Amino acid sequence: MDDRIERVPDSEVDGEEAWHRLTSDPDVRGVEAVRLADGDRPWQVIAFVAEFLRVDPLEDELGQAMPEALLAVPGVTAVVEDDREAWIVSGEPSGEALVVAAAGVVDRLADRARAYIDGLD
Repeated sequence: MDDRIERVPDSEVDGEEAWHRLTSDPDVRGVEAVRLADGDRPWQVIAFVAEFLRVDPLEDELGQAMPEALLAVPGVTAVVEDDREAWIVSGEPSGEALVVAAAGVVDRLADRARAYIDGLD
């Protein structure tokens, strides 16, 4: 499967809007952005690989690179880590642009992350 970014059908969204990256390696390269249904309308960006990265330097690199990449998206005003694999993004960015930015981060770490995850088995 070629990687592609697409909007999630509204009937499948737990929020106001969602975008995700479809990839043949979702554990390592999968990301999604969901606009939460609250008054401030922030986005939650999730990088699936972060659930598995529990060692440095990978965990630390992801933790530093993701907020930097998300802050560079037009319309983003703030980024806060929400959980191991999720970041809350404030402002009015495009969901598609958030997924593109997050995908760039996980792609830079993908080979090392895959090797680490394969070593867990």
